[in-house]
Amino acid sequence: MLDREALKIAVEKAWNESICDELCRYIRIPNKSPAFDSDWQKNGYMAAAMEQVVSWCRRQNVEGMTIQELSLPDRTPLLLIEVEGNGKDTVLLYGHIDKQPEMTGWSPGKGPWQPVIEGDRLYGRGGADDGYAVFASLTAIRNLQEQGCSHSRCVLVIEASEESGSDDLPAYLEHFGDRIGQPDLVLCLDSGCGDYETLWATSSLRGLLTADLHIRIQQEGMHSGKGSGVVPGWHQLLSLLLSRIEDPVSGRVFPPELNAEIPYEHQQQAGVTADLIRESFFSSYSFPEGSRALSEDVRELLLNQTWRPTLTVTGLDGVPLVRNAGNVTLPDVRARLSLRLPPTCQASVAARFLKETMEKDPPFGAHVSLVNVEVACGWKTPDMEPWLVEALNKASLDFFGRAPAFIGEGGSIPFMGMLGKSFPEAQFLITGLLGPRSNAHGPDEFLHIPMFKKLTAAISSIIDSHYRFRKGGM
Repeated sequence: MLDREALKIAVEKAWNESICDELCRYIRIPNKSPAFDSDWQKNGYMAAAMEQVVSWCRRQNVEGMTIQELSLPDRTPLLLIEVEGNGKDTVLLYGHIDKQPEMTGWSPGKGPWQPVIEGDRLYGRGGADDGYAVFASLTAIRNLQEQGCSHSRCVLVIEASEESGSDDLPAYLEHFGDRIGQPDLVLCLDSGCGDYETLWATSSLRGLLTADLHIRIQQEGMHSGKGSGVVPGWHQLLSLLLSRIEDPVSGRVFPPELNAEIPYEHQQQAGVTADLIRESFFSSYSFPEGSRALSEDVRELLLNQTWRPTLTVTGLDGVPLVRNAGNVTLPDVRARLSLRLPPTCQASVAARFLKETMEKDPPFGAHVSLVNVEVACGWKTPDMEPWLVEALNKASLDFFGRAPAFIGEGGSIPFMGMLGKSFPEAQFLITGLLGPRSNAHGPDEFLHIPMFKKLTAAISSIIDSHYRFRKGGM
């Protein structure tokens, strides 16, 4: 049987002896995802990050391990690790190494490419999203072997385009799908958690629709003393167009084409989760004094965050910085729209609807176009079989001291949808350590070190339980 105390000691040792230093080295590499670095091949940062990860993996004493860095023309690299096991079953573990861009607003002494440890936190871009996954996954397998525990065949897939929508992944799945085989358990370490004291399982992922809304009302800028009152303002046009899909007061995205029915069990789940994290929920947001959320009802906010569509304007071109702003009516702007979609909403249908809605009958005859449309479908996790429920409970009680909890995620992991279609009979456990104030994609992103250690040990336990179940005993 798995010795949980020995496992805790082994994870602690691995963190102290190599993983902490490796994650710090990884954070220093600015390997932004291709969507944010068009010269990623020339710059060589992605290759450097992959080389570092591969080098660490090769130094691990894992029996039956085969490591291969795959590279297709004009595609980001992919790391495929196969670890031989007992029996015919396969466990697939997933993570990614590409990163989001720098973002402004980092605290003094911290930065995206500057690893800093303060207390239980390792700050820096990509440590928690999602550089830790490969280190946790391989450590979990190695620790099982060191205890003499058998396990099923394990396959690690570590990609480098997740933050760009996993654009390169389908090509690799097509070329090397036979190497992966037919996994019956998928473990994804690229998700969030409601707190750092509980083992959380992700029950759903929202989809994503991004597009650029281009608005042109004049051929060139004009003195605002002459243009204002005659030429519709860009802010007026943008507000009118966005109000076609979003209520400006409540923030509700109302068209049926962008909504989906929320399953009863997920409504109930949101209530349970709200009770668990109510005290810490609002503290995970950086509201200045006097500001507040859209509601005080945590359950409703969780449903907003996980099952209801939401709109965010994440970028704006054509508007000068304040220090460079003259008295000019601006001729055209381009706004980047980020529309989060319900897990079961068809993203392609939503994209067609949004394009038709934005471009039809433009206000004041402005030239309006929705371009650069990209979509990623959401996903609802299949119901867990009893053995996985038992395995999750055991791992949570052993290493977190409490029962596991379930939470929907507001973000998307395109790979999960791809795998869900490819392996409809597989069981899925999506988990992670992106918890309160960990701030993935934003300033002061951090990895919670104790959560990493507990999660790594829990993954060992779940892989162990999977093998025992397949062999007829738990």
